[in-house]
Amino acid sequence: MKYYLVAGEASGDLHASNLMKGLRAEDPEAEFRFWGGDKMLAVGGTLVHHYKEGAVMGASDVLRKAGTLLGNLKACKQDILAWNPDVLILIDYPGFNLKLAAFAHRKGIKVFYYIAPKTWASRPSRNRRLKKNVDMLYIVFPFEKEYFSRQGMEYVYLGNPLVEAVEQAVTETLCTSPYIAVLPGSRAGEISRTMPIVCSVADDLHKLPEYKDFKFLIAGAPARDESDYIPFLKGREDYMQLYFDKTYSIVKGAQAAIVNSGTASLETALLGTPQLVCWSTSPFTAFLAQHVLRVLDRVKYVSLANLIDDSLIFKEFLQNDFNTANVVGELRRILEDPLYRDTMLQGYERVKKALGQGNASRAFARDMIERISSR
Repeated sequence: MKYYLVAGEASGDLHASNLMKGLRAEDPEAEFRFWGGDKMLAVGGTLVHHYKEGAVMGASDVLRKAGTLLGNLKACKQDILAWNPDVLILIDYPGFNLKLAAFAHRKGIKVFYYIAPKTWASRPSRNRRLKKNVDMLYIVFPFEKEYFSRQGMEYVYLGNPLVEAVEQAVTETLCTSPYIAVLPGSRAGEISRTMPIVCSVADDLHKLPEYKDFKFLIAGAPARDESDYIPFLKGREDYMQLYFDKTYSIVKGAQAAIVNSGTASLETALLGTPQLVCWSTSPFTAFLAQHVLRVLDRVKYVSLANLIDDSLIFKEFLQNDFNTANVVGELRRILEDPLYRDTMLQGYERVKKALGQGNASRAFARDMIERISSR
């Protein structure tokens, strides 16, 4: 069968690549054509457009890149029609993918949505479009079951594919000194807002005798290059180091982690590294999130692991609360208070248990194939 997949960012590329492996295992004749990234390309098939060419973050970024996004949308629609797939599989990235879902539905193309849009956090009006244009919704968080049931939407939940991604990851030792992992996000805006605080934290800790040997290892995002980070590292080369394509290794060996909110915080929990989460965006996007979308009125936490456990397993520092003093204080508590650290790790174990035993990607793939074959 012919599968057309669309992923718009690094986490989508990871999930889509594992799903593709599952589809190929269940359907050895599978043909793939996709918008995505290097991980999907490694599985095989035709890469039409790389997500690095169009990643956006927040409302202000969307406005700046509106022309490009509209051009990409038109090109993607034309390519889908020309290839005529058996199914269109959309992975997260709702601003773009919901438009594709409506288009494909009008054209009579079966639509599966894998990694459902987080309408439980914001923009619940999108549920109407999901219900109208998507043949099956595939969800990956246990708390989503009750939510989408209340919306009257059919869904499939078979666990979370990150569990197997982490379990199968091969890691290596990158640093023999104790260190803090830093995952500053995958977009230029996230990096530019996160790194100045991280650098200030690194400077303050490095001055303390008990932390003078600590390093800070920065996980470079797949869509970025050295130029996004080097300006922040100048003069700090002795205790700040940058690596690309080594995120799991960086996190696994760290004593603690500073993580920009997103999939990375759940990966950090599954890898078992104590963390604090930060989130900072432009004033315009923050205003929309707080006063228009009212995100914090709908969810208690911004981090997936905290949402899954319905408790504050680890601290979240948002906007103005993400500052040097708060981060230094929290890192020291993680590193110096064994009971606090152990309590966090116990929370991680609850999260792992809630997400299933792995092999979710192949289970999802099997379900998709059965639904396509039964039409």
